[in-house]
Amino acid sequence: MTNKQIKVILKSGKDEAVRRFHPWVFSGAIKKIEGVVFEGDIVEVYSNNNEFLGIGHYQDGSIMVRILSFNDQKIDDKFWIDRISEAYALRLSLKLENTNVFRLVNAEGDSLPGLIIDYFDGHLVIQCHSIGMFLSRDNILNSLQKVLKEKLKSVYDKSADNIVDKYPEQTNCYLYGASVNNIEVIENNNKFYIDREKGQKTGFFIDQRENRNLLSRYSQGKTVLNTFCYSGGFSVYALNAGAKSVVSVDSSAKAIELCNNNINLNSINNDLHKSVCEDTIEYLTNSNEEFDIIILDPPAYAKHVNARHNAVQGYKRLNTLAMNKIKKGGLLFTFSCSQVVNSQLFYNTIMSSAILSKRNVRVLHHLTQPADHPVNLFHPEGEYLKGLVLEIN
Repeated sequence: MTNKQIKVILKSGKDEAVRRFHPWVFSGAIKKIEGVVFEGDIVEVYSNNNEFLGIGHYQDGSIMVRILSFNDQKIDDKFWIDRISEAYALRLSLKLENTNVFRLVNAEGDSLPGLIIDYFDGHLVIQCHSIGMFLSRDNILNSLQKVLKEKLKSVYDKSADNIVDKYPEQTNCYLYGASVNNIEVIENNNKFYIDREKGQKTGFFIDQRENRNLLSRYSQGKTVLNTFCYSGGFSVYALNAGAKSVVSVDSSAKAIELCNNNINLNSINNDLHKSVCEDTIEYLTNSNEEFDIIILDPPAYAKHVNARHNAVQGYKRLNTLAMNKIKKGGLLFTFSCSQVVNSQLFYNTIMSSAILSKRNVRVLHHLTQPADHPVNLFHPEGEYLKGLVLEIN
């Protein structure tokens, strides 16, 4: 990544979004680039009238500049330390109790587009979703060491899958500290193993923390089905809250193994829990069992706009099947983490499922991501997690 001045000039009339502090500059908005630019370079963004608009990372693609600052400033060590310090200060201010797990940096939500950092009792996972962030790992690590000090135990970089097109030889690796896997953490007094190296995403879906806690309020004495269970987060919460029984379903044998390990870690009676390694649609289609509570937390059905229609059809089918497996007066916790499916579209899709199921359905809760996954007000795309708690009659 170079420090030479490179100017990205926008077309006339294509600077409105940047002036409203949206941190992305799309390829169609760019008129020309002054200077020789490489992916990951720091570039300055100017209007067609040569007004400074922002500074950020350049990358080939639909999003060509991810803006780091709307001020004319250097992206130096002080910049990185300040941003990491601000992110950490916010997490401390949230006063998250009974947990040592949180998201430390949430990309655009912390004015660091392209960077995710999750904190597991001092063991960190970094995911760089842009070349610029990947090339800034030394700056990021230096800042983490200065901000977290003795609380920093290890840093694992898990960016390889995100940059494989540009750096096919790159592998995930430890940037700091010794290799430590299967870290034991606490979330709302529930215990979990974190598999940073082989687990999905950073190893744990921290964004469901408050929603898992909400489930525990409803679980006592209930029969619960947790689909797409992964490491069993919702299952552990329900059982520790006194659920009568829980069935955990996932198509991945590795996920089922993680789930079972977490059940055992919490010293839960195995007679209360059953794991099923099966596709959720097939399970819902073939099972005759009904439940008091069903959780639907599928992976993103659509990562691009052109896949949105198929995603909606998938959500509709999934939720219709689930509604027909819920006892009268039971609850459905249903989610979408597809960024291109906004809250209104998700709501409308679930409404269509209710119509098809011919059940009387009431909305009890609208759910989203927690405060350690902040959303930049000028970047609404950052609100990716949508959820509803429905009473099914």
